[in-house]
Amino acid sequence: MKRLLLLGGGHAHVHVLKSLAESPAQSPTELPDELLDDDVEVTLLSPYARQVYSGMLPGWIAGHYALDQCVIPLAPLCRAAKVRFVETAAAALDPVARMVRGGNGEEFGYDLLSIDTGPVADMSMVPGAAEHAISVRPIENFIQSFKRLAVDVDARTKAGKSTAIAFVGAGAAGIELALSMQHAFRDRKVSFTLISAANTLPGKVGPRIARIIRQRGFGILAGQAAVRIDAGRVHLQNGAVVEADHIVFSTGATAAAWPRQSGIETDERGFILINEHLQSLSHADVFAAGDCATMADHVRPKSGVYAVRAGPPLAENLRRALRGEALQRYVPQRNSLYLISTGDKYAIASWGGFSWQGAWVWRWKDRIDRAFMDKYST
Repeated sequence: MKRLLLLGGGHAHVHVLKSLAESPAQSPTELPDELLDDDVEVTLLSPYARQVYSGMLPGWIAGHYALDQCVIPLAPLCRAAKVRFVETAAAALDPVARMVRGGNGEEFGYDLLSIDTGPVADMSMVPGAAEHAISVRPIENFIQSFKRLAVDVDARTKAGKSTAIAFVGAGAAGIELALSMQHAFRDRKVSFTLISAANTLPGKVGPRIARIIRQRGFGILAGQAAVRIDAGRVHLQNGAVVEADHIVFSTGATAAAWPRQSGIETDERGFILINEHLQSLSHADVFAAGDCATMADHVRPKSGVYAVRAGPPLAENLRRALRGEALQRYVPQRNSLYLISTGDKYAIASWGGFSWQGAWVWRWKDRIDRAFMDKYST
């Protein structure tokens, strides 16, 4: 009996599950039905019963989608693929004993391990952030935090009070969430301030984003890092203090601690180092994809775009590894299409050095997102 353990329900593993449920005639280059005979046992561990599609989360916040439209339930995919599903996070990995200990205390042995757990929020970057700020990761926690924030905004509005919301970190993802919140609260007295250690907004689309957030009346504090967060206050490097009723912490994510602690080779930030086969550089029986991994010879941004694209080659190489076949080489594309919504049904697109914006870009994004979700409906 060979044991394939899928650790994490990220975008790449969702594709693996879908591939496991498909017949060879429908998907000849991916995991065929023969993989699911009595010789292979597949288990998925994930701390959540669903995968939230990050590309549609801002649309839910803005009110364009119901939450159910933005999530992929894992249990139905597992049933269709004849995969055991255990709702627990990873607590530790022992690659020598080939064992993962779950947060529920159960131990899971494997012959082949695939990791797609994503990054975690580094709340230690700013003292007080963990106690007084809302983190955008994990997304499931952020969803609940946003619901509570919305209730508070409504209560303050009914009491005749305004609400101030500060975002610590002004990356593209954080700005997209802020613009979505502004649209959601457009009929209420809510002000937004973006606090960024960088002097400019990210990437080639930075100038386009800057124009939009200024047009929308955002306060922008660029080149001023947050050094401490207290209840209702963000202290900046220059000594200034920003007061806010809610503080959202949207700085860059970091790697979970357990991969580095396990002895698996990682990069300097703690992300699992993999080769062109999506295989660990130090342990041939471990594969990884998505934001938890760094491809040693082809470093790419931590982005859902690349995580989604890693799904098909990961599925193919897991099949080949289980059968003892030669693995296929995969090199991620250098440029990817990025689509950033601006709250209303308007969006910005970028590809390499090119960028566009308009309502038509949002419709384009909406079609892409819906098509992606339709692939995994069961």
